[in-house]
Amino acid sequence: MSEFQDAVPQALLAQPRGFCAGVDRAIEIVERALRQFGAPIYVRHEIVHNDHVVGDLRQKGAVFVDDLSDIPDGATVVFSAHGVSRAVRNEAGGRSLQVFDATCPLVTKVHVEVAKLRRDGRDVIMIGHEGHPEVEGTMGQADDGIHLVETVEDVERLQIESTRPLAYVTQTTLSVDDCRLVIDALKKRFPAIAEPKKQDICYATQNRQDAVKFMAPQCDLVLVIGSPSSSNSNRLREVAEKMGKEARLIGSADELDPAWLLGKRRIGITAGASAPEVLVQALVERLRLLGVARVQTLDGIKEEVQFPLPKGLSGLSVPGQSEA
Repeated sequence: MSEFQDAVPQALLAQPRGFCAGVDRAIEIVERALRQFGAPIYVRHEIVHNDHVVGDLRQKGAVFVDDLSDIPDGATVVFSAHGVSRAVRNEAGGRSLQVFDATCPLVTKVHVEVAKLRRDGRDVIMIGHEGHPEVEGTMGQADDGIHLVETVEDVERLQIESTRPLAYVTQTTLSVDDCRLVIDALKKRFPAIAEPKKQDICYATQNRQDAVKFMAPQCDLVLVIGSPSSSNSNRLREVAEKMGKEARLIGSADELDPAWLLGKRRIGITAGASAPEVLVQALVERLRLLGVARVQTLDGIKEEVQFPLPKGLSGLSVPGQSEA
Protein backbone atom coordinates (compact mmCIF):
# COMPACT_ATOMS: atom_id res chain seq x y z
CA MET A 1 0.00 0.00 0.00
CA SER A 2 1.28 3.46 -0.86
CA GLU A 3 2.39 5.70 2.00
CA PHE A 4 1.46 8.77 -0.07
CA GLN A 5 -1.93 10.50 -0.12
CA ASP A 6 -3.89 12.42 -2.78
CA ALA A 7 -1.00 12.81 -5.23
CA VAL A 8 1.09 11.14 -7.88
CA PRO A 9 4.28 10.75 -5.84
CA GLN A 10 7.59 11.64 -7.41
CA ALA A 11 11.27 11.44 -6.45
CA LEU A 12 13.81 14.03 -7.58
CA LEU A 13 17.52 13.17 -7.75
CA ALA A 14 20.01 15.98 -7.17
CA GLN A 15 22.83 16.40 -9.66
CA PRO A 16 25.64 16.15 -8.77
CA ARG A 17 25.48 13.81 -5.81
CA GLY A 18 27.60 11.10 -4.22
CA PHE A 19 31.23 10.29 -4.87
CA CYS A 20 33.66 13.08 -5.72
CA ALA A 21 37.05 12.68 -7.37
CA GLY A 22 38.91 12.69 -4.05
CA VAL A 23 36.77 9.88 -2.65
CA ASP A 24 36.99 7.89 -5.89
CA ARG A 25 40.77 8.23 -5.73
CA ALA A 26 41.03 7.20 -2.06
CA ILE A 27 38.95 4.06 -2.53
CA GLU A 28 40.83 3.18 -5.70
CA ILE A 29 44.16 3.49 -3.85
CA VAL A 30 43.07 0.94 -1.24
CA GLU A 31 41.62 -1.45 -3.83
CA ARG A 32 44.71 -1.28 -6.05
CA ALA A 33 47.00 -1.76 -3.05
CA LEU A 34 45.02 -4.88 -2.12
CA ARG A 35 45.31 -6.25 -5.64
CA GLN A 36 48.98 -5.35 -5.99
CA PHE A 37 50.32 -6.34 -2.56
CA GLY A 38 47.60 -8.58 -1.11
CA ALA A 39 45.80 -8.42 2.21
CA PRO A 40 46.11 -7.06 4.75
CA ILE A 41 46.41 -3.42 3.74
CA TYR A 42 46.27 -1.12 6.76
CA VAL A 43 44.35 2.14 6.55
CA ARG A 44 44.87 4.88 9.12
CA HIS A 45 41.40 6.10 10.02
CA GLU A 46 38.31 5.33 7.90
CA ILE A 47 39.37 5.89 4.30
CA VAL A 48 36.22 8.02 3.84
CA HIS A 49 33.31 8.60 6.19
CA ASN A 50 30.88 5.99 4.91
CA ASP A 51 30.02 2.73 6.67
CA HIS A 52 29.11 0.93 3.43
CA VAL A 53 32.44 1.79 1.80
CA VAL A 54 34.47 0.90 4.89
CA GLY A 55 32.61 -2.40 5.32
CA ASP A 56 33.17 -3.36 1.70
CA LEU A 57 36.90 -2.65 1.88
CA ARG A 58 37.18 -4.49 5.20
CA GLN A 59 35.71 -7.59 3.56
CA LYS A 60 38.36 -7.32 0.82
CA GLY A 61 41.17 -7.28 3.37
CA ALA A 62 41.61 -3.69 4.52
CA VAL A 63 42.34 -3.22 8.23
CA PHE A 64 41.33 0.15 9.67
CA VAL A 65 43.34 1.50 12.59
CA ASP A 66 43.42 4.76 14.54
CA ASP A 67 47.12 4.68 15.41
CA LEU A 68 50.26 3.71 13.53
CA SER A 69 51.34 1.70 16.57
CA ASP A 70 48.63 -0.80 15.59
CA ILE A 71 50.44 -1.52 12.30
CA PRO A 72 53.27 -4.07 12.19
CA ASP A 73 56.65 -3.16 10.73
CA GLY A 74 56.97 -3.91 7.02
CA ALA A 75 53.24 -3.51 6.37
CA THR A 76 51.56 -1.39 3.71
CA VAL A 77 49.53 1.55 5.03
CA VAL A 78 47.20 4.03 3.35
CA PHE A 79 46.52 7.48 4.82
CA SER A 80 42.83 8.37 4.59
CA ALA A 81 41.34 11.03 2.32
CA HIS A 82 41.11 13.42 5.29
CA GLY A 83 44.89 13.83 5.56
CA VAL A 84 47.28 13.43 8.48
CA SER A 85 49.45 15.66 10.65
CA ARG A 86 53.19 16.12 10.14
CA ALA A 87 53.75 14.07 13.30
CA VAL A 88 51.93 11.06 11.84
CA ARG A 89 53.77 11.42 8.53
CA ASN A 90 57.12 11.65 10.33
CA GLU A 91 56.31 8.63 12.50
CA ALA A 92 55.47 6.58 9.42
CA GLY A 93 58.69 7.74 7.74
CA GLY A 94 60.72 6.55 10.71
CA ARG A 95 59.43 3.00 10.41
CA SER A 96 59.70 0.34 7.70
CA LEU A 97 56.21 0.99 6.39
CA GLN A 98 55.21 1.26 2.76
CA VAL A 99 52.96 4.32 2.68
CA PHE A 100 50.42 5.36 0.06
CA ASP A 101 48.87 8.76 0.69
CA ALA A 102 45.16 8.97 -0.19
CA THR A 103 44.80 12.51 1.17
CA CYS A 104 42.49 14.44 -1.14
CA PRO A 105 44.65 16.81 -3.21
CA LEU A 106 42.33 19.66 -2.23
CA VAL A 107 43.08 18.95 1.45
CA THR A 108 46.79 18.79 0.63
CA LYS A 109 46.41 22.26 -0.91
CA VAL A 110 45.29 23.58 2.49
CA HIS A 111 48.19 21.80 4.22
CA VAL A 112 50.63 23.54 1.88
CA GLU A 113 48.92 26.88 2.56
CA VAL A 114 49.30 26.47 6.32
CA ALA A 115 52.99 25.57 6.08
CA LYS A 116 53.73 28.56 3.83
CA LEU A 117 51.77 30.98 6.01
CA ARG A 118 53.68 29.88 9.10
CA ARG A 119 57.00 30.21 7.27
CA ASP A 120 55.95 33.76 6.35
CA GLY A 121 55.40 34.52 10.04
CA ARG A 122 51.62 34.63 10.02
CA ASP A 123 49.37 33.11 12.67
CA VAL A 124 46.73 30.95 11.02
CA ILE A 125 43.07 30.77 11.96
CA MET A 126 41.38 27.60 10.76
CA ILE A 127 37.61 27.51 10.33
CA GLY A 128 36.41 23.97 10.95
CA HIS A 129 34.80 21.40 13.22
CA GLU A 130 36.80 20.41 16.29
CA GLY A 131 37.65 16.70 16.32
CA HIS A 132 37.13 16.14 12.61
CA PRO A 133 40.11 14.19 11.18
CA GLU A 134 40.63 16.71 8.37
CA VAL A 135 40.88 19.51 10.93
CA GLU A 136 43.29 17.50 13.09
CA GLY A 137 45.48 16.83 10.05
CA THR A 138 45.50 20.45 8.94
CA MET A 139 46.11 21.84 12.44
CA GLY A 140 48.97 19.37 12.67
CA GLN A 141 50.84 21.05 9.82
CA ALA A 142 52.13 23.63 12.31
CA ASP A 143 53.73 23.24 15.74
CA ASP A 144 52.18 26.47 17.00
CA GLY A 145 50.52 29.67 15.81
CA ILE A 146 47.36 27.99 14.49
CA HIS A 147 43.94 28.56 16.06
CA LEU A 148 40.60 26.84 15.46
CA VAL A 149 37.21 28.56 15.22
CA GLU A 150 33.84 27.12 14.25
CA THR A 151 31.35 29.94 14.90
CA VAL A 152 31.09 33.71 14.93
CA GLU A 153 31.16 33.50 18.73
CA ASP A 154 34.48 31.64 18.56
CA VAL A 155 35.92 34.54 16.57
CA GLU A 156 34.95 36.98 19.32
CA ARG A 157 36.65 34.78 21.93
CA LEU A 158 39.98 34.55 20.10
CA GLN A 159 42.93 35.68 22.22
CA ILE A 160 45.24 37.08 19.53
CA GLU A 161 47.05 40.39 19.43
CA SER A 162 45.44 42.57 16.77
CA THR A 163 48.87 43.61 15.53
CA ARG A 164 49.95 40.07 14.61
CA PRO A 165 49.94 39.19 10.90
CA LEU A 166 47.06 36.77 10.37
CA ALA A 167 45.58 34.55 7.68
CA TYR A 168 42.73 32.07 7.59
CA VAL A 169 42.10 28.69 5.98
CA THR A 170 39.03 26.46 6.10
CA GLN A 171 38.01 22.84 6.27
CA THR A 172 37.07 21.71 2.75
CA THR A 173 33.62 20.31 3.64
CA LEU A 174 31.96 23.22 5.44
CA SER A 175 28.63 24.85 4.73
CA VAL A 176 29.42 27.59 2.22
CA ASP A 177 26.89 29.96 3.79
CA ASP A 178 27.90 29.31 7.42
CA CYS A 179 31.56 29.67 6.55
CA ARG A 180 30.90 33.03 4.93
CA LEU A 181 29.45 34.33 8.21
CA VAL A 182 32.57 33.29 10.12
CA ILE A 183 34.84 34.81 7.45
CA ASP A 184 32.91 38.08 7.65
CA ALA A 185 33.36 38.09 11.44
CA LEU A 186 37.11 37.49 11.05
CA LYS A 187 37.43 40.33 8.55
CA LYS A 188 35.46 42.64 10.81
CA ARG A 189 37.65 41.93 13.82
CA PHE A 190 40.93 41.62 11.90
CA PRO A 191 40.62 43.85 8.79
CA ALA A 192 44.13 43.01 7.59
CA ILE A 193 43.68 39.23 7.73
CA ALA A 194 44.90 37.46 4.58
CA GLU A 195 42.61 35.05 2.74
CA PRO A 196 43.34 32.10 0.43
CA LYS A 197 43.89 32.96 -3.23
CA LYS A 198 41.17 30.41 -3.96
CA GLN A 199 38.57 29.30 -1.41
CA ASP A 200 39.40 26.13 0.50
CA ILE A 201 35.87 24.69 0.42
CA CYS A 202 36.15 22.11 -2.34
CA TYR A 203 34.32 22.12 -5.66
CA ALA A 204 32.36 18.96 -4.77
CA THR A 205 31.08 20.40 -1.49
CA GLN A 206 30.01 23.60 -3.24
CA ASN A 207 28.36 21.75 -6.14
CA ARG A 208 26.38 19.40 -3.90
CA GLN A 209 25.15 22.23 -1.71
CA ASP A 210 24.13 24.24 -4.79
CA ALA A 211 22.28 21.18 -6.12
CA VAL A 212 20.31 20.90 -2.88
CA LYS A 213 19.48 24.61 -3.03
CA PHE A 214 18.07 24.03 -6.52
CA MET A 215 16.19 20.86 -5.57
CA ALA A 216 14.82 21.67 -2.11
CA PRO A 217 12.23 24.30 -3.14
CA GLN A 218 10.60 21.65 -5.35
CA CYS A 219 10.30 19.08 -2.53
CA ASP A 220 8.28 18.30 0.56
CA LEU A 221 11.04 16.15 2.05
CA VAL A 222 14.77 15.89 1.35
CA LEU A 223 16.61 12.63 2.04
CA VAL A 224 20.40 12.79 2.31
CA ILE A 225 22.32 9.53 2.12
CA GLY A 226 25.47 9.64 4.20
CA SER A 227 27.01 8.51 7.47
CA PRO A 228 26.47 10.56 10.65
CA SER A 229 30.24 11.16 10.82
CA SER A 230 30.33 12.67 7.31
CA SER A 231 30.73 16.44 7.53
CA ASN A 232 29.64 17.20 3.97
CA SER A 233 26.55 14.95 4.30
CA ASN A 234 25.45 16.76 7.45
CA ARG A 235 25.92 20.09 5.69
CA LEU A 236 23.58 18.95 2.86
CA ARG A 237 20.87 18.19 5.40
CA GLU A 238 21.39 21.58 7.04
CA VAL A 239 21.18 23.40 3.69
CA ALA A 240 17.74 21.90 3.06
CA GLU A 241 16.57 22.64 6.59
CA LYS A 242 17.65 26.27 6.34
CA MET A 243 15.46 26.53 3.25
CA GLY A 244 12.49 25.53 5.41
CA LYS A 245 12.33 21.91 4.25
CA GLU A 246 12.07 18.75 6.28
CA ALA A 247 15.32 16.86 5.78
CA ARG A 248 16.66 13.52 7.01
CA LEU A 249 20.17 12.07 7.00
CA ILE A 250 20.10 8.30 6.52
CA GLY A 251 22.84 5.76 6.05
CA SER A 252 20.85 3.53 3.73
CA ALA A 253 17.36 2.68 2.47
CA ASP A 254 16.86 0.47 5.53
CA GLU A 255 16.75 3.57 7.72
CA LEU A 256 13.85 5.13 5.80
CA ASP A 257 10.74 5.41 7.99
CA PRO A 258 7.62 5.12 5.80
CA ALA A 259 5.84 7.48 8.20
CA TRP A 260 8.05 10.31 6.89
CA LEU A 261 6.31 9.99 3.52
CA LEU A 262 2.74 10.58 4.68
CA GLY A 263 1.24 13.48 2.75
CA LYS A 264 4.43 14.11 0.78
CA ARG A 265 4.21 14.65 -2.99
CA ARG A 266 7.84 15.13 -3.94
CA ILE A 267 10.84 13.52 -2.27
CA GLY A 268 14.28 14.96 -2.99
CA ILE A 269 17.29 12.65 -2.83
CA THR A 270 20.97 13.48 -2.64
CA ALA A 271 24.09 11.82 -1.27
CA GLY A 272 27.22 13.07 0.43
CA ALA A 273 30.55 12.96 -1.38
CA SER A 274 31.52 9.72 0.39
CA ALA A 275 28.25 7.85 -0.33
CA PRO A 276 28.22 5.43 -3.30
CA GLU A 277 25.54 5.55 -5.99
CA VAL A 278 24.45 1.99 -5.14
CA LEU A 279 22.93 3.38 -1.92
CA VAL A 280 21.00 6.01 -3.91
CA GLN A 281 19.56 3.39 -6.24
CA ALA A 282 18.59 1.16 -3.31
CA LEU A 283 16.71 4.10 -1.78
CA VAL A 284 14.96 4.79 -5.09
CA GLU A 285 13.87 1.13 -5.26
CA ARG A 286 12.54 1.29 -1.69
CA LEU A 287 10.56 4.42 -2.54
CA ARG A 288 9.11 2.71 -5.61
CA LEU A 289 7.90 -0.14 -3.41
CA LEU A 290 6.30 2.43 -1.11
CA GLY A 291 4.42 4.10 -3.96
CA VAL A 292 6.72 6.50 -5.82
CA ALA A 293 5.53 6.50 -9.42
CA ARG A 294 8.17 8.67 -11.12
CA VAL A 295 11.88 9.34 -10.64
CA GLN A 296 13.54 12.34 -12.27
CA THR A 297 17.21 13.36 -12.28
CA LEU A 298 17.44 17.13 -12.13
CA ASP A 299 19.75 19.22 -14.29
CA GLY A 300 23.09 20.05 -12.76
CA ILE A 301 26.82 20.20 -13.17
CA LYS A 302 28.51 17.12 -14.59
CA GLU A 303 31.81 16.78 -12.76
CA GLU A 304 34.82 15.60 -14.74
CA VAL A 305 37.61 16.23 -12.24
CA GLN A 306 40.43 13.67 -12.10
CA PHE A 307 43.27 13.24 -9.62
CA PRO A 308 46.42 11.17 -10.21
CA LEU A 309 47.22 8.08 -8.18
CA PRO A 310 50.35 7.92 -6.01
CA LYS A 311 53.54 6.55 -7.54
CA GLY A 312 53.94 2.82 -7.03
CA LEU A 313 50.35 1.90 -7.86
CA SER A 314 49.42 0.73 -11.34
CA GLY A 315 47.21 3.04 -13.38
CA LEU A 316 47.39 6.75 -14.11
CA SER A 317 44.20 8.36 -12.81
CA VAL A 318 40.70 7.69 -11.66
CA PRO A 319 37.58 9.60 -12.76
CA GLY A 320 35.39 11.85 -10.69
CA GLN A 321 31.64 11.43 -10.29
CA SER A 322 29.74 10.90 -13.53
CA GLU A 323 26.04 11.29 -14.05
CA ALA A 324 24.09 8.17 -13.09
